[in-house]
Amino acid sequence: MEKAAGIISTGSFLPEKVLTNFELEKMVDTSDEWIRTRTGISERRIAPEGMACSDMGSEAARRAMETGKVKPDEIDLIIVATFTPDMFYPNTACLIQDKIGAKRAACFDISAACTGFIYGLAMAKASIVTGEHKTVLVVGSEVLSRVTDWTDRASCVLFGDGAGAAIVKSAPEGRGILATELWADGSKAELLELPGGGSRHPASHESI
Repeated sequence: MEKAAGIISTGSFLPEKVLTNFELEKMVDTSDEWIRTRTGISERRIAPEGMACSDMGSEAARRAMETGKVKPDEIDLIIVATFTPDMFYPNTACLIQDKIGAKRAACFDISAACTGFIYGLAMAKASIVTGEHKTVLVVGSEVLSRVTDWTDRASCVLFGDGAGAAIVKSAPEGRGILATELWADGSKAELLELPGGGSRHPASHESI
């Protein structure tokens, strides 16, 4: 019988502060009607100073664990999808591991922007199907307000802060995550980039 994997529980976390479309009208040349008709977005959340990616991600993880009745020592792999990590290293997955007490878990991050959580689910499924791991925590957490250009009307209306988490375990055949197909086009990298802070453009006031 072919193994399968599926999501058994989820959790989420949103900061309290709300930034509405009407508030954005005062910041850039846009309108509530323009934003809603093109994106469906009416508000977004903004993390307070001092709240980082791992803080939101760990809270979402705790809620997923509580819903799924999963204990910290049952988790044997943590995958975190983010491109706004707390820091370059250690990875955010390790920081979340410590915050939730999952001492047995292997940890790594994925930096794939909007597609990161999907990549994480695909990797979680593969890890369970091969028998490498039994209980995988997948977290998507972003503090996009810290890297958003709030003067760019085309992009600033899209982004906010928050986290979501899912517990992935084995599932009955024919259930769970039925199939995944991942694809990317690196030739268009310059269309959406955050160049500052890497080895090509080291972190400085000018590059960030």
